[in-house]
Amino acid sequence: MPDFMSTLMDRAPRREARSASAELSTDDQVEAVLPASGWRAMVRGARGCCPRCGQSRLFRRFLKPIDQCGRCGQDWSLQRADDFPAYVSIFVTGHLMAPIIIALINADWLSTAALGAVVVTLSLALLLATLQPAKGAIIALQWWFGMHGFKRS
Repeated sequence: MPDFMSTLMDRAPRREARSASAELSTDDQVEAVLPASGWRAMVRGARGCCPRCGQSRLFRRFLKPIDQCGRCGQDWSLQRADDFPAYVSIFVTGHLMAPIIIALINADWLSTAALGAVVVTLSLALLLATLQPAKGAIIALQWWFGMHGFKRS
């Protein structure tokens, strides 16, 4: 049965993650270079990288984080991001779309149907584009502050 939740962007890095974890056994796990600040950890998480080491992938699917990092061995199954990434994505999308919607409403040459199509398409694209980075940043923030069972390194 096909996996409808994985995209082309998910497939290529998974192969790299598998090959990296296959090369490193649990005895060969490298010492992680910890981020200097919580912001740096959030940037690593938003990029989809492990917030602790910055080397391995954080997500195995679009919004499903890996259970354990293949490079540094950090356990990511403790994360509890829940609905907060969706709220952050909606907040960012709303604030970025508001001036665009106002500008498009003032355009006299755009019909109502075209306006609706443009606004809905842009809103969905922006929402989906910000959802995974928001989740990665929130997981990194939880790890940095030692929330939900994470231990501060």
